[in-house]
Amino acid sequence: MRLAVIIVSYNVHDLLRHCLQSVYGSARKSEDWLIVDVTVVDNASHDGSAQMVADAFPNVNLIAMTDNLGFTRANNFALRGLGFGVDGEERFASAPDLVLLLNPDTEVVDDALGKLASFMRDNPTWGVCGPRLHYGDGALQHGGFAFPGLAQIALDLMPLAALPGLSRLNDQLLHSRLNGRYSRQQWLGVRPFVVDFVLGAALMARGESIRAVGLLDEGYFMYCEEMDWCLRMREAGMPTYAVPTAQIVHYEGRSSTQVRWRSFERLWASRFRFFGKHAHRYPQVFHLLLRPLVRLGLALNGMVARRQFARGLLSGDRLGEQLDAYAKVLSLEG
Repeated sequence: MRLAVIIVSYNVHDLLRHCLQSVYGSARKSEDWLIVDVTVVDNASHDGSAQMVADAFPNVNLIAMTDNLGFTRANNFALRGLGFGVDGEERFASAPDLVLLLNPDTEVVDDALGKLASFMRDNPTWGVCGPRLHYGDGALQHGGFAFPGLAQIALDLMPLAALPGLSRLNDQLLHSRLNGRYSRQQWLGVRPFVVDFVLGAALMARGESIRAVGLLDEGYFMYCEEMDWCLRMREAGMPTYAVPTAQIVHYEGRSSTQVRWRSFERLWASRFRFFGKHAHRYPQVFHLLLRPLVRLGLALNGMVARRQFARGLLSGDRLGEQLDAYAKVLSLEG
């Protein structure tokens, strides 16, 4: 089988080097049956990432952008280069059997590539799979979720942890099924299980599935594009699975935290796009309550931020950035 690994990178030089080393180390575990090719799309980094890849990993297909295309467009650029999303049977015939979208702030553990690929090989009607993720400190990261509803939005926005005596309850709710999480027992087990979607940090898709539903939706600059993709595949009869025996470490969000509040705005722009695009999946009450719930949540978080500023726990610049991001989210069209 042929597996194409696509890594979209932005200013994470050292993490990218480590990620690529782990990818090639994992690929060697299955080289007798799995051919792994790697593409790096560098989104106009200014930390020498592109030059490092060219010098240290000459076998990588390096695409050095002059502008930051965002996660979605950059992945699609690579996918088109692999033969997806273009006309012609001959062009598609050269496309790989499998594609892994992989964040540069990840470390592929042992033979995780082979475990994911063999799962897809043995289950030819399933569209997407993802591994068990861990944070850098070894703690479990939920790598697959249920599609979001009002409860998840409320838990995401309501600052319960800031209220006296509610931090423990908040932690329990955040890790519950109410918040779209699957159980720790499933993640720490050995049996694959169905999820609504897996994180784009490490998402393996079948080539035929990509051909069936098309590329990622470029209306999402970043965030929610994997959720949209998995939903489109599910509606086409190709479900998504988590494969907990395949493990990947995720040093989470190193690119997005460089522009934290801009990323927050993009997250909500993507969420609103997802809810509008797939409005048929949600009852009318969801759409009636969505905007009021977001307004309430942002208002409460704004109050918490102002109190932190008053106590000297937050600088004026940071407060301004946060409140400005909230205002921009509220101004987004539905």
